[in-house]
Amino acid sequence: MVKFVVVSAALTLVASVTGPFRLTSPAFRSGGAIPKRFSCDGPGLSPPLRWTAPPPRARTLALQVVDVSTPSKFVHWLAWGISPRSRGLAAGARPPREGRNGFGLVSWSGPCPPAGTTHRYVFVLYALANPLRLRNGATASEFRRAVGSANMVRQTLLIGTYRGHA
Repeated sequence: MVKFVVVSAALTLVASVTGPFRLTSPAFRSGGAIPKRFSCDGPGLSPPLRWTAPPPRARTLALQVVDVSTPSKFVHWLAWGISPRSRGLAAGARPPREGRNGFGLVSWSGPCPPAGTTHRYVFVLYALANPLRLRNGATASEFRRAVGSANMVRQTLLIGTYRGHA
């Protein structure tokens, strides 16, 4: 069974709900709160992520994390060049390649919504048939174009929330 999730006109996601390719985190459950240590209110480490084996045709993996509660769909992380043989990223891990996030940094930047507001963060893991031909520091639009032309085999997602602190 496949479920279609429309996040915005610019970001449409298709996630396998019952298929074998799944993304999880040992730090928070899907739909649950992202712990403070992975936000701007804490040390700001990237959260640990785990995934099941991607489809056999996948030659590489890419990751995008977006705050879908903002009008601009604020990008917190772009990562690619991840081996399809890997089964996760440890907390604070640095993937082989990273793009420029909404803060202008080439790294993970954790949730940082205004005090008292709760935002939703969508982690999308793409299994791709072809590697992304992007330089480190690529923009979100360059990343999305590259993912679109890399023959996506499958994608899966994980959603977390975070409430801004005063």
